[in-house]
Amino acid sequence: MAQVPQTFFDALAVRTWCGLALTALGRAREEIDAINVYPVADGDTGTNLYLTVESAATAVEAVFAGHEAGSGAGRGPAGKPSLADAARAMAHGALIGARGNSGTILAQLLRGMAHVLSADGRTPHTDGDGLSRALRYAADSARQAVAHPVEGTVLSVASAAADAAQGARGDCGTVARAAYGGACAALAATPGQLAVLERAGVVDAGGRGLVAVLAALVETFTGELPALSGVPSAAHARVEPADGAVHPAPAGPAAAEDCADGPDGEGGPAFEVIYLLEAEDTAVARLRRRLDALGDSLVVVGGDGLWNVHVHVDDAGAAVEAGVEAGRPHRIRITHFGLDDAHTRGGERPPRERVQRAVVAVVPGEGLAVLYAEAGATTVLARPGEPPASGELVEAVRRAHAREVVLLPNDADLRHTAAAAAEQARTEGIRVALIPTRSAVQGIAALAVHESERRFDEDVVAMTSAAGATRYAEVAVAERQSWTMAGICQAGDVLGLIDGDVAVIGSDVTTAAATVLDRMLAAGGELVTLVLGDEAPEGVAEHLRARVREAYLAVDTVVYRGGRQGALLLIGVE
Repeated sequence: MAQVPQTFFDALAVRTWCGLALTALGRAREEIDAINVYPVADGDTGTNLYLTVESAATAVEAVFAGHEAGSGAGRGPAGKPSLADAARAMAHGALIGARGNSGTILAQLLRGMAHVLSADGRTPHTDGDGLSRALRYAADSARQAVAHPVEGTVLSVASAAADAAQGARGDCGTVARAAYGGACAALAATPGQLAVLERAGVVDAGGRGLVAVLAALVETFTGELPALSGVPSAAHARVEPADGAVHPAPAGPAAAEDCADGPDGEGGPAFEVIYLLEAEDTAVARLRRRLDALGDSLVVVGGDGLWNVHVHVDDAGAAVEAGVEAGRPHRIRITHFGLDDAHTRGGERPPRERVQRAVVAVVPGEGLAVLYAEAGATTVLARPGEPPASGELVEAVRRAHAREVVLLPNDADLRHTAAAAAEQARTEGIRVALIPTRSAVQGIAALAVHESERRFDEDVVAMTSAAGATRYAEVAVAERQSWTMAGICQAGDVLGLIDGDVAVIGSDVTTAAATVLDRMLAAGGELVTLVLGDEAPEGVAEHLRARVREAYLAVDTVVYRGGRQGALLLIGVE
């Protein structure tokens, strides 16, 4: 059924466009994943773009729902949100939901459009000229957000679309058609601009995704979905039916050369680090310079105090630390590309094929996210008061690119959420085992005995046994008066929880921690794991380490920095 066209670009058009773009990316997702060879051949560009637009569409729907319920402000005619409301929601949703390099750039494109569309908050709609200006500003701002723009990518496609739109005269449908035509021509030219694309016989995956989004824009204003012309299809890609993974087919020995460092392809970093950052503009400027020195594929988008940071690095911890120094990072995602050292193969890096087994873990702090990622796990950060939803865990399982996944929720309250995510992943053909870890220290114990070479069932049993043999505790500060297993606590009291129950109420962190540790070691143990939160008092780790050394001669102690993990201290005893 043909879409009812929108005459002007108003709030309803924004809503329609987001919905149609999501549908278009849903249809093209596997094809886009299949041709993903730049900047890293990890086969997830289509999925990342889909998730980014899904977040944008969800935000727009929330604005409409709020106005329909009579709770919105600045509404336009007939109780609808204004164009500014809808455009800003679209941009914000894309920003907080951006995934991967291309998804982050698309978020900035949408933010750039929203800047123009919401410039006059009282305007109920804009015309073809306004759409043209929005596309121009979007392309320019996206290029500025990338540390080292490379031609033959989504940036080239966006610029060509804006150029073509500026040369068109007419209503929104006319301008959208012109932009789409310019984008298609630019996309077809990308193999001639990037050698890695030419060798693989594909066009740029991010650019292909933007073409799908612009096709949805045409459909929004004309009611007709334009045909994709002049662009090579994914005929050179192959789909592995056994595991559902999609990989580009090499056109020659060097077809899969990585270009994460630029068109010449000299190998690339091991980790992708993404996080949202609350920070001032001046701090972000310093952050850009620091991250640019640490890695490549740097894209920092956003503004007004909220930013989305994307970079590929070898030192994931340094990238997160830079964010902590700049402001407040959250929703941190660290992905190990799972590839061998590129330098041992002269810089060649194969497409990211689906591995046999991976571990996905929920972690409470930035330091643990780095620790887990360096051990090879795909991590999901759970900030205090911000537990991940099942959809975020499913996305992390997909991101692991594995046939078999061990899922570590590391929180008793997340067990049902993790179970729902595991069930969803199984319907997609991924074998998932959920180990009911209730603390990050149990997850560390499980990860320490993980061996991907073992049979899956044997590996799961060994990891489950290690987690189950680890008693866990935490030291935290009470937020309010309440009844506990150890009596009544007041706001500000120091609480020592063992295996989830309050066992100690005190006023001094170090004393309470020592009491907790003594009670745990009374039942025996060989290894103590201490994970320090940012707000833990100076010297507590050394005090506890010395206590263990003096009173428990056969027990070793390891200390990690957890970052802003909620609890002052996590303790594990194995």
